[in-house]
Parts: sequence; structure tokens; C-alpha cells
Amino acid sequence: MYVIIGFALSKITVKEEPNAPDEVAIYILTNGVHTDIVMPVKTKTIDWSTQIKYEHTDKANSTYNYIAMGWGDKGFYLQTPTWADLKFSTAFKAATGLGSTAIHTTYYRTIKESENCRKIMISWAQYKRLITYINASFQKDSTSHFININTNANYEETDAFYEATGSYSLFKTCNTWANNTLKISGQKACFWTALDSSIFDKYE
Repeated sequence: MYVIIGFALSKITVKEEPNAPDEVAIYILTNGVHTDIVMPVKTKTIDWSTQIKYEHTDKANSTYNYIAMGWGDKGFYLQTPTWADLKFSTAFKAATGLGSTAIHTTYYRTIKESENCRKIMISWAQYKRLITYINASFQKDSTSHFININTNANYEETDAFYEATGSYSLFKTCNTWANNTLKISGQKACFWTALDSSIFDKYE
């Protein structure tokens, strides 16, 4: 029933807002399983590097122009580098919403469109709504700073992990979160989806 209903809901398209000017470029990026939202590091609206600090990564610096963000289960991110490392306890917590969550961020110097990366032009007003949603997905400390997770489980030299809000489950996956960012910013999206492929189908 989950698969059938999920497939049906993913085919329902939430249409993009009409007549919005093309003012800032964002991207959706997939590794084949997980969707990231990619944005400019610095714009007139926000400088992400003030919160996602370069020193939280091994190599990123001010020459990196884009930042990708994805929300997901903390156990999957930090304890499951490959599917062979997946533990039943991790999968059970993730499926049932019992685990905690994290946001994975990655700096990129450049971004190129491809089958795995799609460019989307949005307005500044839409971008502000997207920022508000993403910002609310980060846990904050007493000084309103994002909480960096000190770990050696990084995937690349320019990525970092942060504590996130909310619970991951079968009904709110990493791709559900990414799909919600598109809906909130007035872009084409699925009514609901758990899969990256359903999102990318809207942007063929």
C-alpha cells in the first residue's frame, strides 16, 4: 500500500507559481538516491558561509561559489557509508521516526547541469521563502548559530554536518524534505514523494 500510494501521489504535480521573475538560480542535485538543494553561497539575501563556516570543512574557502544542502536521518548520514554498513537498528529508527536528523552541506566551486543536476530560476521573493524553510530545518545553539557535528564521517573535503530539526520516517524522507523546499518556493514539485527520481521527473 505504501508503494502504491507513494507512486500515485508522486505523479500528481504541484504547478509552479505563474509570472514569477527569473532572478536567482538554484539547482536540484541527486547522487542517485538523495536530493540536495544547491544555492549560491552569497547573494544580497543571505551569506550562508556566516553559519556554515569554511573551517567546519577540510578544504572549502571563499573561492567556492555554491552550497548544497540535504536533510536526512543522522544515523544514515554518519553510520552508513555504504549499504553494506546498514544496521537493522539504524533502518528501524529511520523508518519509524525514532532517530535524530542532520543536514549535510557541501561546498562546490562550480555547478554544471546534467542528468543529475537541474537548474531552476526563481524570484527573490521565492528564494526568501526557501531560505526561511531551510533555516528552520537547522537546530540552533543559544546564540542562534547552526550546531556543527564534529565527525570523521565526511564524504568529501568540502562538506560538513549539522544538527537538524524534525524526524525522518517513511513519510518524511530526505527527498520529501527537498520536495517541500520546491513547493514552498513556488516551484514544480510532487504532491508527495519519498524518492529523488519522482522530483527529477518533473524537470526532464
